[in-house]
Amino acid sequence: MFTTTLTQPKSGTLPLDLFAAITDLKTELNAVILAHYYQDPDIQDIADFIGDSLQLARAAANTKADVIVFAGVHFMAETAKILNPDKLVLLPDINAGCSLADSCPPQEFAEFKDAHPNHLVISYINCSAEIKAMSDIICTSSNAVKIVQQIPQEQPIIFAPDRNLGRYVMEQTGREMLLWQGSCIVHETFSEKKIVQLKITHPHAEAIAHPECETSVLRHASFIGSTAALLSYCQTSPSQEFIVATEPGIIHQMQKLAPDKHFIPAPPQSDCNCNECPFMRLNTLEKLYLAMKNRTPEITLPEELRTAALGPMQRMLEMSV
Repeated sequence: MFTTTLTQPKSGTLPLDLFAAITDLKTELNAVILAHYYQDPDIQDIADFIGDSLQLARAAANTKADVIVFAGVHFMAETAKILNPDKLVLLPDINAGCSLADSCPPQEFAEFKDAHPNHLVISYINCSAEIKAMSDIICTSSNAVKIVQQIPQEQPIIFAPDRNLGRYVMEQTGREMLLWQGSCIVHETFSEKKIVQLKITHPHAEAIAHPECETSVLRHASFIGSTAALLSYCQTSPSQEFIVATEPGIIHQMQKLAPDKHFIPAPPQSDCNCNECPFMRLNTLEKLYLAMKNRTPEITLPEELRTAALGPMQRMLEMSV
């Protein structure tokens, strides 16, 4: 359940040079712009920091800015507010939600947790503040394996909300876990058949994939990792061509950091742009400017909820050192 100021920035005349105007507002507000790799290229280029969920959580925890403009989705901005209760946290489009977070309704998860009282709850950061508050530890795709490996073997675990990431972690750690059956609409849309066809037409291309993808896609990947790990891998791999099975926004950074290499977005099952996250793409440079100009939409959380969610977040950061 969103607990956010449900107002969009007021429209108005936009400056001719949005990049310059946003830069001026950053100085005026003492603001920092944090952007996920899945954002539009213009937003990535104006951001002060670009990263995956773990990197962005660390950046939010360490910022000295008075205002955090989070170019991502709702749960990411909530995470920044959890870590920074006294800062103004803005999200360019209040409707930038997350299908994975939505797949884990708090009331249903509370009942699921109550039915397994002896289980430790590890929740993927792609979840609402309410789910974080019901968790013992938060994780990201960058550190999920490392965190699960630190849990005693005799301790039963609930892993939520992503079943695909949970299944991948089970394979990597040899641990049995009770999985909540949530998923990401983007990472479940990739076509195994089309990826195989791409590998035939591009025989020297490496397939790389995010662990939120289904097993049928992961089996064709020579490397599996978080968005940050995928970005790092394509720079160091001797391969010159890659089939990238994650949201294609990351390819902007891949091309900037490895300009001589070729990156092919993994195709969805249908003839659509379903491999692009519809929620991430709601944010635009214009909305980012208006959010900073009007100081809204602001992310707010009840203090009791924020405090309950903070502990599991802090445990993640401590266990990820």
